[in-house]
Amino acid sequence: MTRYRFVTVDVFTDRRFGGNPLAVFPDARGLDAAQMQALAAEFNLSETTFVLPPEDPANDARVRIFSRTAEMAFAGHPNVGTGWVLAREGRLRFEELAGLVEVRIDGAQVTIDAPQPLSLLGEPPSELVARSELVARAAGLTTGDIVTATHPPIAASTGNGFVMVEVSGEALTRARPDLDGFARAVAAFPTLGPRRLPLYLYARDSADRLRARMFAPLSGTLEDAATGSAATALAALLLERGGAAEARLEIVQGVEMGRPSLLFTRAWRTTDGARASVGGGYVAVMSGDVEI
Repeated sequence: MTRYRFVTVDVFTDRRFGGNPLAVFPDARGLDAAQMQALAAEFNLSETTFVLPPEDPANDARVRIFSRTAEMAFAGHPNVGTGWVLAREGRLRFEELAGLVEVRIDGAQVTIDAPQPLSLLGEPPSELVARSELVARAAGLTTGDIVTATHPPIAASTGNGFVMVEVSGEALTRARPDLDGFARAVAAFPTLGPRRLPLYLYARDSADRLRARMFAPLSGTLEDAATGSAATALAALLLERGGAAEARLEIVQGVEMGRPSLLFTRAWRTTDGARASVGGGYVAVMSGDVEI
């Protein structure tokens, strides 16, 4: 049997048992994909990462990210936590399925750049208005709770796709995932993949501060405490809708589930579209070994 070391980190927080927990295997050489998936399911966290040597020596590592049920092309808090585990200061570049992820470690904060510019995932706005009822039911809400006056729910990605839904602040607090509603709504967003409907709800506290919640029960996460890849997609989407060249947003998440998180985003325009970064704090929690 081979022994593999792991570390757990609470991400997007400055206190233990806040934020979003992550398990990191800093040296996963020798593990195959089935073993990685089994370990992710065993840890039962929203994601677990496995670090391998880079395919291109110009990069620092190849990082594979697994949820409880599947491998992911990109995710936010796994990159923040893995970046801190691998290097206490400086810059790193990770190879991932969605592309290269730039990581910057600066004292108490780690910031990552999403690997792709903003893309909208193929759902025409005229159809999205009709899908508001499905989305509302999935979140335990009504269509009156969704802010659709200017923009209906829309699927967006900067490497990992989400359905973005603006709701009132009161509706955000009382939202509850409805499993039957999710089962009905998943077919309305085919570009996100089979049995995958990550629903990212947000409400505006001010021009530069939002509150958010993310539900993805069909892929094993009833609710997520902090969703960095959704935060980058939302930051890029809101920038694209406005006229500024750059914008910064603070996003509060995880409050309703007792794991408050704070995410700092920046979005900017480039020749290939809107891009975004997300950063936040971290706290080391546990370390140990697994024998396989």
